[in-house]
Amino acid sequence: MEHIIQDAGSDDGTLDWLLKDTRAKVFVEPDNGMYDAVNRGFRRATGDILAYLNCDEQYLPGALAGVGEYFAANPDVEVVFAGAVIVDAEGRYVCHRHALPPGRLHSQISGNLSFLTCATFFRRSIIEQRGLFFDPKYRTVGDAEWALRLLDAGVRMGVLRRFTTAFADTGKNMSLGENAQRERRQLAEGAPAVARAMKWAVILAYRMRKLAAGLYFQEPFDYAIYTHASPDKRVTFHVARPTARWRR
Repeated sequence: MEHIIQDAGSDDGTLDWLLKDTRAKVFVEPDNGMYDAVNRGFRRATGDILAYLNCDEQYLPGALAGVGEYFAANPDVEVVFAGAVIVDAEGRYVCHRHALPPGRLHSQISGNLSFLTCATFFRRSIIEQRGLFFDPKYRTVGDAEWALRLLDAGVRMGVLRRFTTAFADTGKNMSLGENAQRERRQLAEGAPAVARAMKWAVILAYRMRKLAAGLYFQEPFDYAIYTHASPDKRVTFHVARPTARWRR
C-alpha cells in the first residue's frame, strides 16, 4: 500500500508532525484547489488500484483488502463503487449510503450522486490510458463531472456491496457551501431542458433503481473508526436501526 498526502501548506500545526511520519509520502506545495491536489497525488501514485480521501473521511477495517479481492475477481471492471457510513463530528452514526453506477441525467440535475468518492476505487488505466483526471476548474462538483466523462468513455463500472469508508458530516463540508450550489446549477444547465423541467421524474427513477437493487434495506451492523476522542485506537459503534435517509 502506498499512502500519498498532498498538503497545500497547512498552518494549523499539521506539518509539525506530518513531515516526521515515515508511513506516508508527503508533498507540501501550493495547488489550485482540491481536485488539482487529488490529480497531483494520482500522477505520483505507482499502484495498480487508486483511490483518495479528504480530511473528513477514513477507511474501515478490511476495506482495501475487500476492494483488492473484488478487482481480482472482476478483471473487466475499471471502477468500483462501494458503500459508506455517514457519521457526525463525534463519529456517531447518521446514516449509510450504498452505491449504484451513475446515470447521466441524475448526475447532472439531481444535486446528488449515486456514489461517494470516498468509497470509489479504480484501476490505473483510468488515468494512465484514458486520461480521466478530475477537472481542476471545479471546486466541489468535480466528481459529478468526472462521472459524466466515465459514462462518455464507456468505462465498465461495478458495485461492491460492503461499507469501505466513513464520511464525517460536520456541517462545515464544502459540499454545503454557496459555491457548491452554484456549480450544481451550472452542471444542470448542460442537461436537456425537458429533463430539468422534470427533475422530480429523474429523481424518482433513480430511487426506483435503488429500491430494485435492495439498497433501502440494511441489517444492523457495527463499524469501527478513529475519533477525535480516540485518535490512536478505533472505537466500535453499533447501528441497531440503519437508515438510508440523510438528515442534515
